[in-house]
Amino acid sequence: MISVNSSISAPSEPEEAHSLAGMLLVASPMLAQTPFAQNVIYICAHAPDTGTMGIVVNKRLAVASFDELLAQLDIQPMPPVRRIGLCAGGPVDAGRGLVLHSAEWEGESSLSVSPNVALTGSVDVLKEIAAGKGPQEALLAMGHASWTAGQLEEEILQQDAWLVAPATRDIVFGSDHAAKWRRALASINIDPLRLSGQVGHA
Repeated sequence: MISVNSSISAPSEPEEAHSLAGMLLVASPMLAQTPFAQNVIYICAHAPDTGTMGIVVNKRLAVASFDELLAQLDIQPMPPVRRIGLCAGGPVDAGRGLVLHSAEWEGESSLSVSPNVALTGSVDVLKEIAAGKGPQEALLAMGHASWTAGQLEEEILQQDAWLVAPATRDIVFGSDHAAKWRRALASINIDPLRLSGQVGHA
């Protein structure tokens, strides 16, 4: 059973200059033999001199249900009026949850990632969702992915590990996780069947 802390911490505000926040990282075939194979990551914070934080949005969390996580946090009502999807958000702090959601709702701890998407690091948003309120679209990610300063830039530019694509609500919040990688590639006009011939020659 996943251990969930009652306080869900969010990353610090990203710097604006050269920020990839609000974009998608799409795993290339270079990552095929790694835990990030075919992952799609929504970038929540990015600055070349401080590092990057993102949420994997296409990897199902199989070890717990939304109801079980709410029960661990003692959030009522139970069963909840409304449920949202769960994702294994990344290998860092896998026992902590972050709610990625549409930006028409925000709480005191919400971080604005883009005009349409926010990240909330408190249980208030889960209480709202359980009561049938809160943001129109949301997912609860357990854990996140992070890179140190300059690490992501090296993986993109020198290792051909990631492609950068625009984020859409369907890819970020959609329930068809299996299709998100191909849809993200299609959004930048890349056929995954031909992708292996386009990368890996650095």
